[in-house]
Amino acid sequence: MSLKVLQGIGIATLSVLAVVFLILGYMDIAVLFMTVLFVMTNTFRYRQMKAQGMDREAKWMLAMAVIFGILFFVVLGTILF
Repeated sequence: MSLKVLQGIGIATLSVLAVVFLILGYMDIAVLFMTVLFVMTNTFRYRQMKAQGMDREAKWMLAMAVIFGILFFVVLGTILF
């Protein structure tokens, strides 16, 4: 399987999980899955933009992926403690 297919499956799985937990009323878990989803999508966009030669936009997407990665651990910390 190619990397794009695996990323697509991961993004689809995280989207479904976020919606399921949102419907069930577990907002904290849904937000946790959404932050991971944003990390994955921004990382995917970063790679695409970097390959197309759009360096400034790629830097922005990488920064957003890092911010959402940090927020993932913040949300995880609030859930665990």
